[in-house]
Amino acid sequence: MVIAPEVEGFFHEPTRTASFLVIDPSSQVAAVIDPALDYDASSGQLATVFADRILDAAGRRGARVIWAIDTHVHADHLSAVDHVRKRTGARVGIGDGIKVVRRTFGPVFGEDPNADPASVGFDRLFEDGDTEPFGALNIRAIATPGHTPACMTYVIGDAAFVGDTLFMPDFGTARCDFPEGDARTLWRSIHRILDLPPETRVFVGHDYAPGGREFAWESSVADEKASNKHVKDGTAEDAFVAMRTARDAELGLPALIVPSIQVNIRAGRLPDPGPDGVVRLTVPVNAFPGT
Repeated sequence: MVIAPEVEGFFHEPTRTASFLVIDPSSQVAAVIDPALDYDASSGQLATVFADRILDAAGRRGARVIWAIDTHVHADHLSAVDHVRKRTGARVGIGDGIKVVRRTFGPVFGEDPNADPASVGFDRLFEDGDTEPFGALNIRAIATPGHTPACMTYVIGDAAFVGDTLFMPDFGTARCDFPEGDARTLWRSIHRILDLPPETRVFVGHDYAPGGREFAWESSVADEKASNKHVKDGTAEDAFVAMRTARDAELGLPALIVPSIQVNIRAGRLPDPGPDGVVRLTVPVNAFPGT
């Protein structure tokens, strides 16, 4: 029998991001997956109110947070994994595709593209097939690139945390037009998720509430196979690739892509303060990949 971890979802409405507190009920160890910082681009104000809600919930439940994990290098919100680490001592993990992302974006922000990711704040790079003890459970990593090269699905008991690879069935799938993204690769990655047992709970990284419905972030493999508008049973790979490619060609860049990637390739760590004690993010002009 597969043990079901306790999962509590938290929705960051400004960025439509779903973050998760995952607890092994037998040991009360916990992981925080895809936590977001509060960032107001117009003023440059940064806060940790949302991330602290998650950590406060863990404290109320007597859970000990030992992992802070990003499913990929997010382009639409600043990651709070470093804040989680500072408050709890948790280890920060991400997929080993971070190396590819850093080679692409590192030079744009004055970062050494070949630096050891550990030197910029990542404690663990998960590779496809890795397992990590998590109380009475394990965290199992399944590489699911296509949206980005660092996308990793994390399976804990009967729960799969898929990031942006899949969304709720009425919204579909992730875009593939970022550097190193690829629609055909995404198709194959999605089917690695859909090959999990049908009762597997699927927790998605964003929701956009089409039709004005309530925000939602939990589906199942069975639901996705039956009704996901982009990849439900009976959909052909070539048809998906054609649809995804055409759809992506019409999309603009996420509003927070520049500050998000700048921070997230550093494991949620901000640049060092200047001599005046002020932390500054940079905006590359005519140098950003994909523009």
